[in-house]
Amino acid sequence: MIGLIQSLANLYIIIIIIRAVISWFSVDPYNPVYRFLILVTEPVLEPIRRILPFTGVDFSPFVAILLIQIIMNILTGY
Repeated sequence: MIGLIQSLANLYIIIIIIRAVISWFSVDPYNPVYRFLILVTEPVLEPIRRILPFTGVDFSPFVAILLIQIIMNILTGY
């Protein structure tokens, strides 16, 4: 069961990274892939953005990945 949770967490981290990289480029906001990435990641990234001070750079993907890693370490006992 833990292996499945780790796999899903790793997949989510990859999705967050893809969204962050795509945000560096001009993307059609109606592109279905981009809309999927927004739909899947925004519930996690948006609350983090509200907490972080605005610096001109969006650090929410980094913080989200860090939090996911911490949670996974706690769950697996590492």
